[in-house]
Amino acid sequence: MRSALLLTGMVLSLMIFSPLVLVCIVLPFPVRYRISRFWAQSVLWLAKHCCGLSYEIEGLENLEKANTAIVLSKHQSAWETIALRYILPTHSVLLKRSLMWLPFWGWAMAALKPIAIDRKNQRASLRTLLERGSENLKLGLWVLIFPEGTRTAPGESKKFSSGGALLAQQSGFPVFPIAHNAGIYWPRYSFIKYPGTIKVKIGPMIESKGRKAQDINAEAEAWIAQAMQEMLA
Repeated sequence: MRSALLLTGMVLSLMIFSPLVLVCIVLPFPVRYRISRFWAQSVLWLAKHCCGLSYEIEGLENLEKANTAIVLSKHQSAWETIALRYILPTHSVLLKRSLMWLPFWGWAMAALKPIAIDRKNQRASLRTLLERGSENLKLGLWVLIFPEGTRTAPGESKKFSSGGALLAQQSGFPVFPIAHNAGIYWPRYSFIKYPGTIKVKIGPMIESKGRKAQDINAEAEAWIAQAMQEMLA
């Protein structure tokens, strides 16, 4: 019943905030971004009061070391796709182009400067990421990427794609790795959400200037893997 109440609240809030974002398409980008951020905050509030699900962050101060950066995050559930909208500085996110056709949420996302790619065409997807990612970084937008590409169950991991690291190598912007255990409480493909405290760990800044993408990727992947082991332990 609590999970049903959370879902109902999310749907109703989407039906309110998504049209607001679309209406504000004629206004400066920060206006509609603040609306989306407020929606993310409202979902976190609903999760806490409906399901007893809260979160705590370690290493938030690390983000203050860069004005603009690339974030490579662990991907376990839908929770982080919402929560990072609220936690991180103003950013664009790499996502599947098909998601923007989803009613309400997808329509609003299309107005928030996403980096939308077609996964079936990897070469074109990488080109889009590098071009759009570099443009957004130069505009002062952070770029959020889930390098595993898809959600993984707690205790599992997938090899990181190199797109985020290649963007870092090309642009010279630093990278921040993020680990979390949201999949324990907000499981993928599960309707039921469980009470508890999601732990989010933000790693130290990884410099990219003068470094190869392979080394950047390996450092971020190793840090996230170590942080996940510590949380699971």
